[in-house]
Amino acid sequence: MRCFARLILLSCLVYLFPFPAMASTGDIGTIIESFVTKQFPDAASHFWVVNETQWDGDEMIVDVAAVVMDHLQTEPTASRFLLLIVAGSLKGSQSIPLDAVTECKKEQEA
Repeated sequence: MRCFARLILLSCLVYLFPFPAMASTGDIGTIIESFVTKQFPDAASHFWVVNETQWDGDEMIVDVAAVVMDHLQTEPTASRFLLLIVAGSLKGSQSIPLDAVTECKKEQEA
């Protein structure tokens, strides 16, 4: 019962004193969900995981892994994408190999 009381207290504190948001590029989860849904319109189910992100002002690069289950397949299909989100909207995407090493870091200037 003690754990339940702590959970209620924590919920009330979060509701009354929300944490300040970081620099916003829109609702990232909604943007990614929309992208995956459009990329795999015939999927029976899917989920996605953000591997890494890079922020630069209002631009964000997101490394996303998506796992999709089609209606007729017994095995899920995994895919990986780099998404460019600028000012809260998806501006570009690139499919990359699952085992690719990516560096979501700021470019070095010469």
